[in-house]
Amino acid sequence: MVFICIYWFNYIYLQEVLSIERSISMAIVKGPIQLEGNVGNLSFYKRRDSDKIIVRTKGGASKEKVKKSAAFKGFRLQQNEWRGCTAFASKLRYAFGGLHRVADYNLTPVLNAFAKNVQKTDTENPDGKREISLSNYRHTLSDFNFNRNYPFNTVLRVSVYAEIDRENLTAKVHIPYIDTTSDLLNVQRLPYFRLLMSLGAVSDLKCDKNGVYSPLVEEMHGISKTITGAWLPSENLLQAQSIEVRLDERNILLMADAVSLVVSMAIEFGKVGFGGELQAVKYAGSGKVLTCG
Repeated sequence: MVFICIYWFNYIYLQEVLSIERSISMAIVKGPIQLEGNVGNLSFYKRRDSDKIIVRTKGGASKEKVKKSAAFKGFRLQQNEWRGCTAFASKLRYAFGGLHRVADYNLTPVLNAFAKNVQKTDTENPDGKREISLSNYRHTLSDFNFNRNYPFNTVLRVSVYAEIDRENLTAKVHIPYIDTTSDLLNVQRLPYFRLLMSLGAVSDLKCDKNGVYSPLVEEMHGISKTITGAWLPSENLLQAQSIEVRLDERNILLMADAVSLVVSMAIEFGKVGFGGELQAVKYAGSGKVLTCG
């Protein structure tokens, strides 16, 4: 009985006091009650980018209607293409070789949108089955930053560049002389840093007659190789160097025009951990895609 009373009180309070009008589908809770879940025809939840409680009314077309009704045909086509975009973006993250862990924002929606923009360039296939051919627009991925607050070029202030050898599945990253006192932005003044490079591969996606997306070269879709440099004191002088990253040579025979190679680089800052070992400090580093070819 007590539970029912509390439930009913919350329901009445949230409708009358929090000004949730029936004419709108979403609102922000401004009252003192903090809850997530369902109350009557209202759903309460939090978004990643906000600490406020969002409330929306339930409703809309049934799943069966969306699945079969002719009125939702366009929506179904868009939904199928979006599945292809999210699948491509997921494998693209793998091609970064794990270096995207230094990111200070959520890369997923940005990469999904990137895949969608590539997909929109397909003018040969019908809506709902447009392919994702990064191989035609590789240059658009170059200089993609994993950080917004401190982009890679503002943290490592030297001109790093990479060369790709597609025939041998290798990439060389050329790093000039570094004087950390002037060429390194160590915002948290951490005692150590290290450089990381990766070479990854991602395949174009095709769509079959049933609307199923799949990579043209599945064996090379989302593979990568990463080289992690040694921890170095943050006050340091580094001579110019070139570092080579190589994918498994067994994939050379699988290499095709539909495969794009992605070279990424990151810098991490670290400190001595509880056990006496050096460990990276989260959100202290920065990284980006150097080139895609």
